[in-house]
This record gives sequence, structure tokens and C-alpha cells, in this order.
Amino acid sequence: MSREYPIVAVTGSSGAGTTTVKDAFARMFHRESISAAFVHGDSFHRYSRDEMKRILIEEPERKRWLSHFAVEANMLDELERLFVSYSDNGTGVYRHYIHAEDKEMVEEGFRVGTFTPWQDLPEGTDLLMYEGLHGGLVTEDYDIAQYVDLLIGIAPTINLEWIQKIDRDTKLRGYSQEAVIDSIQSRMSDYIKYIVPQFDRTDINFQRVPTVDTSNPFVAQDVPSSDESMVVIRVKERGSVDFPYLVTMIKDSFMTRPDTLVIPGGKMGLAMELLLTPRIHELLENRRFR
Repeated sequence: MSREYPIVAVTGSSGAGTTTVKDAFARMFHRESISAAFVHGDSFHRYSRDEMKRILIEEPERKRWLSHFAVEANMLDELERLFVSYSDNGTGVYRHYIHAEDKEMVEEGFRVGTFTPWQDLPEGTDLLMYEGLHGGLVTEDYDIAQYVDLLIGIAPTINLEWIQKIDRDTKLRGYSQEAVIDSIQSRMSDYIKYIVPQFDRTDINFQRVPTVDTSNPFVAQDVPSSDESMVVIRVKERGSVDFPYLVTMIKDSFMTRPDTLVIPGGKMGLAMELLLTPRIHELLENRRFR
């Protein structure tokens, strides 16, 4: 697929590490002088935090299916409209969802758990960068994946994903550990239905695998460090990647399948740059100009 205004999406569960990857893209874009419009998937939640709490109190039976993973809790029509508009002419509207770690916006007076007003994307960008839950979503009613030119999946092993989510939500977002665990349990069916299938559609998957014991992720513990993990990288179109070159460039890396590279956790940033920088430049060089 080659569009004048390409879309890159990083998709994965809450706590998977998609924001970290988005930040790595931002550094890459800065170094390569690429102008990107950044959009966060949380911006398309249908309800503010207070609205979600009120719904679950007044209609507790909805707790079984009303999670941020689910279609019903998100404005996917607006996300699809943004992708259509941007891929067509480089325009669209977006907003921000305020998290506790968004210190600057909180200082400006925005309340945690609310949205900023809708606004136009910045003009003259080279590409749209989406990071969130639904970049590769396909359902009977929505096909978000069809608009994405490069889809990146972030899928750490499930226990590590939960450990990362518990650590983030308790330390940065003020939730109790019990509340985070309850959230993980209540939305498991939505995770299986809406999140997991996206990883079959990704162009490249990054899966961090801890090399320390994470058997019980619900016991308070530190998040395994990069040096305490390996990263499994699967590439859909293996012919587009020079794997022998990557094995040479990334110390202690090795291949386990023709489309799969395993690297030390601390080398993930390097691997991302080696894999993704050429793909981004290819998207921009092959843009279809009218």
C-alpha cells in the first residue's frame, strides 16, 4: 500500500509498552527530520473516567463487557473517520485523554480522566502515528487495519504485560493494586476478542520475554528490566528484511525461524531503528502524489 499520507500504527494492550515504542518513533522522526502527527488511542474512548464509573455503578451487569478494549466503549467511527481523512488529504481531528502522568496538561487545568476539545491535526505532516489499542482492529462493523500502511504489534508475554500494567497504574495513575487486578480480570474476554487477533495482521511484532520468574504476576514485584529479558521479533514479509545483517549488527541475536529474530532485551531500541527506519523511508519515498 502506498499513500500520499501514510499511517503508522503501534497496537497492543494496556500496559504492553506501546507508549515506549511511540517515544522511540518520536526520537527516530526527530533525527530523520520527519514531521509526524501523533494520535493516542485513548483519545477515542467513548466515556470519561467519571462517566465510566457512573455507568458501572448504576448498571453493574455491564462490568462483564464494558471495558476500554471493547468496541462499545470506544468511538471507533471517529477513529475510522480520522484514518480515512488523513490517508486521503492529510487532515483530521483528534483530542487528548488526560492521564495522571500528563503533568503539563494537568498544570494547564485539565482534569485527569477527561478529554481535551477536538482539534485539527497539525498541517503539513509527513505521516500519522497512532499508538493505542485498536490500530489493527477488524470487526463486522469496522476495519481499522485497512487504512494502516505499517502496523507494529507490541505483545509482551501475558504475565509480563500484567506486571507492567499493575506497576504503571499503581505508581503513575493512582489506582490500588486490587483495582488494577480487577480490571485485568473483568476485561479478559474483550482482550481475547479484540486485542489478540490484531497480532495476526501486524507487519512486525515485538514480544518481550522475561528471563526471570514471573509465575505470579499479581504479587507485588519489580518489572523485569531490559537486561532480564529477550525480545522475539516476527516479521510478516521476511523477504523485506536482511536477517543476516541484523544478526551481525545486534550482538548475541539469533534466528529461531525464517521470519523470527531473538535479541537481548537491551537491544530493542537498536533493533527498532534498524528494522523500522528503512520501512518509514520507503513509505515516504513511495507516496502516491496526485
